[in-house]
Amino acid sequence: MSIVALLWFMLVGVGMTAPAYGQKVLQPGPLKGESAQIDRWFAKASAEFDVPVSVLQSIGYAESRWKQIIPDGEHAEGEEVEPAVHHGPPPAYGVMGLRDDPLFGYSLRNAAALIGRTPDELKESAELNIRGAAALLHYLSGDATRATPLELWEPAVAIYSGISDREIAQMYTYEVFNAIRSGRASENYRIRQKEIQLEKLYGSEPLKLLSAPRRTIDVPNSTDSPLSIQSTDYGPALWNPAASCNYTAGRTMAVTHVTIHTTQGSYTGTINWFKNCASSVSAHYVIRSSDGQITQMVREADKAYHVGTSNGYTVGIEHEGYVSDPGTWYTDAMYNASALLSRDILDSRGLARKVFNGLPYWNSKPADSEYNVKGHINYANQSHTDPGSGWNWPRYRDLVNPPSTAWETIVDNATSGGFSASSNWATSSYSSQRYGADYRYANPQAVSDAAWFSANIPSAGNYQIYVWYPANSGYNSATPFVVSTSTGSQTVSVNQQINGGSWVSIGTFALNAGDQNVVGVSRWTNTTGYVIADAVKIVRR
Repeated sequence: MSIVALLWFMLVGVGMTAPAYGQKVLQPGPLKGESAQIDRWFAKASAEFDVPVSVLQSIGYAESRWKQIIPDGEHAEGEEVEPAVHHGPPPAYGVMGLRDDPLFGYSLRNAAALIGRTPDELKESAELNIRGAAALLHYLSGDATRATPLELWEPAVAIYSGISDREIAQMYTYEVFNAIRSGRASENYRIRQKEIQLEKLYGSEPLKLLSAPRRTIDVPNSTDSPLSIQSTDYGPALWNPAASCNYTAGRTMAVTHVTIHTTQGSYTGTINWFKNCASSVSAHYVIRSSDGQITQMVREADKAYHVGTSNGYTVGIEHEGYVSDPGTWYTDAMYNASALLSRDILDSRGLARKVFNGLPYWNSKPADSEYNVKGHINYANQSHTDPGSGWNWPRYRDLVNPPSTAWETIVDNATSGGFSASSNWATSSYSSQRYGADYRYANPQAVSDAAWFSANIPSAGNYQIYVWYPANSGYNSATPFVVSTSTGSQTVSVNQQINGGSWVSIGTFALNAGDQNVVGVSRWTNTTGYVIADAVKIVRR
């Protein structure tokens, strides 16, 4: 048995025996309060156990977004807790998501033993939780150090996850190492970019699966194939079937409703849970918070076990995160991906888009005849509270069923007062695919020198953003478009070698009201070829 296989067995057993690298991540400001302290604890544990600080930070991001998660019933008096609201995977403890169960393993007690503490102490203390996790990662890595290339830490991180299925464990490590490669930043967490060769780490074909939130391939209606870019019902989803013991093949009722769930755990942990017969639960889809990647686990024609007596006529969508921290987990990418999925489920059956509006209360139980998209809590005979009071039902309703009349504006690079760029951005009228008389272009370089399109947004809300540019095989294949949303900057990479001379949607985003820079075209990309700034269209949704 190899050392990696042996370590995997020991941890999962009963004891210890895509922004791209080089693309600038806009910083939202200094870390605040507990998050600043957690960052210091990461640095301290990194030095103590010779584990790269970025690995610790990124695992903390993947597991908790740097929050000391304490499941209900296991906390000190006055401590903020995560309520037990769902049939999700066994609990993960603390910032580092340590585990103590037969499915995901016993990393909690193993980490505690390594630093001479008790499991309860690691549950309560964020500092000890981080120290224990660092000690465990050092142990799992063999002789790796902070000087070891980051890619060589992947086997230890996979074992740390406690996920015995290698394909799902790779989904976990991809989220960890892609966060390092791309960088992550908010007032609650901060991961600085480091260069990582993901293709060398995973291989080109597996990387397509791991990184693809939007790929469409038609497949037969089979449910026994492994992880692939193949969804039997929804093209943009990956296909990774749940265990057959966790759903019923076929239905006796027509699908008429969609149920919105929250995982109360991680994306990969939930997928692993649905593939285990011990769970006795499943959902049709699971959506990742960071980028909106969707995995389908049960065919829509089959009955998943997710909402009790309403299973027979519903399709269930799980959203990664915790109901107690909606501002962190319910991202623009997740709302957008989920809304498009709900719309597809309804439209493919000719159903009206009747989305719950959150009134009179978020936990109301409206009749099924009133709404056909609502939360787990909103169905009859349910004690579960997901997706919680923080799910933005008005926003979700507008994304699933956009208003019929919408404000819109077009801003060209020649629009007076609507465009700004430095002298490094040259002007050209070469391509007939241009919008208007000309367009701006610049060489890619690791500098903060974006060309900005500004607009006077009439009211806070959701806006779909389209970009127009001339395409050319010599232009950039990953031009970063930066959107200034109400929750911070979001970056979307656009291949400007294709789809030129037309409006290309880059997504729907929450914007603040007022005259402001809305869309920037960044030069900060490590791909070659001119980046182009031509025109944008902003439409109220």
